[in-house]
Amino acid sequence: MPTAHCQIDHITCLNLEETFECGQCFRWNPSGDGGYTGILGKYAVTLQMQGDRLLIWGLAQQQAEELLLPYLALDEDYPAIQQLFCQNETLAQAVQYASGIRVLRQDSWEALCSFIISQNNNIKRIKGIVEKLCQTFGPEIGPGQYAFPSPEALAGRSVEELSPLRSGFRAKYILDAAQKVASGQVNLERVRQLPTQEAVAELCQIKGVGIKVAHCALLYGFYRIECLPVDVWMKRAMETMFPQGLPEEFAPYAGIAQQYLFHYSRCHPQLFAPAGVVDKAVLAGV
Repeated sequence: MPTAHCQIDHITCLNLEETFECGQCFRWNPSGDGGYTGILGKYAVTLQMQGDRLLIWGLAQQQAEELLLPYLALDEDYPAIQQLFCQNETLAQAVQYASGIRVLRQDSWEALCSFIISQNNNIKRIKGIVEKLCQTFGPEIGPGQYAFPSPEALAGRSVEELSPLRSGFRAKYILDAAQKVASGQVNLERVRQLPTQEAVAELCQIKGVGIKVAHCALLYGFYRIECLPVDVWMKRAMETMFPQGLPEEFAPYAGIAQQYLFHYSRCHPQLFAPAGVVDKAVLAGV
């Protein structure tokens, strides 16, 4: 790679592959030499770890600090959180397996829309639909590179116009979300301020958004790290590893604990399958 445009030093508890490949985001792809390229707002950015330094292409130093410190949660004390989690022998296994995972602070609308698309879907297909959505309706920010379309850009579209995405039944949900967010019926800034249960209720006004998708949107798009989304993997993981629920002392960081457990369970399906039988659909990442 050419010389980095800038860097951020003294980083701990960050592994780009573990963070970008653990099912929480859909617009980052390997770029060689352990680096990842993705779209961050209106910027195409490439990142690469070198020791405890994060090398950055596509941003100036001030931009990098303003955008990446919050986005990568580099202002969160992950060593302290991991130390807390590792007091529990079961959770310690998941933390130690992928200690470089950080829960990202993603754009609220992008996370909401992406997790609407994620329903009954696998990661590869989610990424394909999200990318096609951006190519079709998002503003071009560079040659062949597109930002995520705003709710306003989608609100006036029809299900037929979304058919090239091949998103199936999710198309009507994407449009309903765009219309309700663009009109202010669902106010994402209000969601940010609401108590968790009220924030969930606000998001559940959108067709196709239930408790699980709402919790995903809140965790990944609003950094509500107390939220614990439960899908097929987390249901199996919790039944096997924490049948009585997470210990109370982990509640403020339940979403971060969930991400370690989710990744660990996806990578060890044999631990959760009766008699060693693993559902092929589950292995595909549904």
